[in-house]
Amino acid sequence: MQLKLHSFVLPLTHTFTISRESITSQPTLVVELIQDGVSGYGEATSNKYYGFTIERMAKDLAALQPQLETTMLADPTELWSLVAPALADDPFAQCALDQAAHDLWGKLRGQPVWKLWGLTTEKTPASNYTIGIDAIDVMLAKMNEFPGWPIYKIKLGTDRDVEIVRSLRQHTDATFRVDANCGWTAEQTIRYAPQLKELGVEFIEQPLPADRAEYMKRVGAESVLPIIADENCIAEADVAKCHQACFRGINIKLSKCGGLTPARRMIAEARRLGLSVMVGCMTESSVGISAIAQLLPLLDYVDMDGAVLLAQDIADGVRLDRGRCIYPSVPGNGVTLHAPGRDPLE
Repeated sequence: MQLKLHSFVLPLTHTFTISRESITSQPTLVVELIQDGVSGYGEATSNKYYGFTIERMAKDLAALQPQLETTMLADPTELWSLVAPALADDPFAQCALDQAAHDLWGKLRGQPVWKLWGLTTEKTPASNYTIGIDAIDVMLAKMNEFPGWPIYKIKLGTDRDVEIVRSLRQHTDATFRVDANCGWTAEQTIRYAPQLKELGVEFIEQPLPADRAEYMKRVGAESVLPIIADENCIAEADVAKCHQACFRGINIKLSKCGGLTPARRMIAEARRLGLSVMVGCMTESSVGISAIAQLLPLLDYVDMDGAVLLAQDIADGVRLDRGRCIYPSVPGNGVTLHAPGRDPLE
């Protein structure tokens, strides 16, 4: 296989604010794996919170080039295991490579990945559309830009969180989900939950900081809404820890866990433990979002609106129609890159 790396800066349509930061653009790295003249694509964004940069990912992946040049892709899971020792400290890079391997695998076999896994897309969950923290009138305007979505995920972590949800509820009957991104205390979570439930909120995502898991048993016992882990669920070993901490479900991010290969194992473990399963995005382009779409038949919930938040996409792939996933006729993950980006190693 031949490896090519492409870096992009994805412009967002609006400033996107969560409890700990605001961004107007998102740097991202696209991995291209080529075999027999066919290209597969995968993606991982940079992330300050977890400490992964485009430069770090590119350097770690470039070191694998000699090994990849002597390897023929037979099974993406085998490739994941082969490179795992070298990328043990860089799951973001491993994610991009693993996505590219799956896209290439499907394209070489002329089938979508979900079909090669033996799945069907007859029944899949709808994606929410995410509304970042802002003035209430701005959040309402963002919601009204995408009317008719069945689910909206509302970012919270302010001194007016219930007021925000109450105000938005006046303008839609859609299901709400809320994500505090570690911005609440246990007391706030328990106090807000009954009010949010009355306002049609389905669940609360990651209300407490990740290092406060010991408080989650109380929250899990006393909250009238299910609590879904995000920042507490990074790698495979965290699934059991989330169960022990009384989370009701987990939100898997492909870049955090290392790609589709470990995500499937995490899903299986969550099912064994009775946890609900969501997969979320990190404001990726259609490259990363199309990889998420392969997992849809296995999920209860999904947050795959990253490409919808962009002012300009860099690829074609799956798309969302009011939350419903539309798969392209292209095999693999269904990705076609518009144009090569900057080589991050130059």
